[in-house]
Amino acid sequence: MKIKAFGVEEWMNEYENDAVYNLGETCVKSLTVKELLDFQGRGKEALEEIYEMQLTYGAIPGSDKLRGEAADLYETAEISNVVIAHGGIGANHLVFSALVEPGDEVISVMPTYQQHYSIPEALGAKVKILPLTMENEFLPDLGELKKMVNENTKLIAINNPNNPSGSLMDKKCLEEIVEIARAHDAYILSDEVYRGLIHQGEAFGPSIFDLYEKGISTGSMSKVFSLAGLRIGWIAAAKEIVKEINIHRDYNTISCGKIDDFLAGIALEQKDKILNRNRNLILENARQLEDWVKREPRISYTKPKAGTTAFIKYDYRIKSRDLALGLLRDTGAFVVPGEALQQEGYLRIGYANDPKIVREGLEKISQYFRILEEEGK
Repeated sequence: MKIKAFGVEEWMNEYENDAVYNLGETCVKSLTVKELLDFQGRGKEALEEIYEMQLTYGAIPGSDKLRGEAADLYETAEISNVVIAHGGIGANHLVFSALVEPGDEVISVMPTYQQHYSIPEALGAKVKILPLTMENEFLPDLGELKKMVNENTKLIAINNPNNPSGSLMDKKCLEEIVEIARAHDAYILSDEVYRGLIHQGEAFGPSIFDLYEKGISTGSMSKVFSLAGLRIGWIAAAKEIVKEINIHRDYNTISCGKIDDFLAGIALEQKDKILNRNRNLILENARQLEDWVKREPRISYTKPKAGTTAFIKYDYRIKSRDLALGLLRDTGAFVVPGEALQQEGYLRIGYANDPKIVREGLEKISQYFRILEEEGK
């Protein structure tokens, strides 16, 4: 299967390790194992349980404990609606491989995580792009979506909250998308790896799984729960959909690691403590970012409502890749160029890192902008 290079992942793999001020990171500042077990308050017992753990394959679809904790993140899910995957990226891949065939039509928003248009394209589907624009606060134009859907539409892929913009579709918007999909019996895949990091009000917004019988939610321990190193994600879907997904999962996953499963179960059990820590950090950094945008006359953005990333539009005569490389080379500040997301003229800034790194990184970007202005760019 031929597939296009993954722009964001190639960028991160090539340059992230050179960062002094990492504003490309999308996961909330990662937890150590000690920090995680301290939330639980029984670290010694948990470690002893790991010492005695026999490292077999374990529960193939994921342990009942972990699947049950993941199911509790939804209003209507049961354990049988949840299957554990190799990260959110593995969850998304499984959904596409199980449901999309050559000749199908898939609609994906853009900008979004590249899986949602490159994988179905590689599988032989016709992919239609629904653009998200700053003028519409990076929310889908539902009138345009309605025109795009037809009897050949197999799946609509959305990303809520959105990466890279931080936009958030509310319940009314999601229900309207459901009605459009239902009229043509299409699936909806909602990549919800940032669900749980809504900035105001309830941390968890509505999930497509709870709103639509053919709605499929994917989630992850990486972003919201600060545990990317566990490589644990999940899919929540109707039982008949889970059955199809599990057929494909047997070919590429079998099971996830038992220790990863065990630690992820502890994290979800302690989700309120982790979310309190993470939302406080995100809100502090989001305020720093907003103040910085206000100070920069040639920068604009749609203020994020959720998640860990913002999509910054700049007014300089330089390609985004060259701008990002220059920043990294001359200041140590690391961002993702819009080019990696097929959106020239933008930078993706992640504001989930340590507040000191975010503050100093933004200052370095400002210093670099002054150099561009002196050079007449």
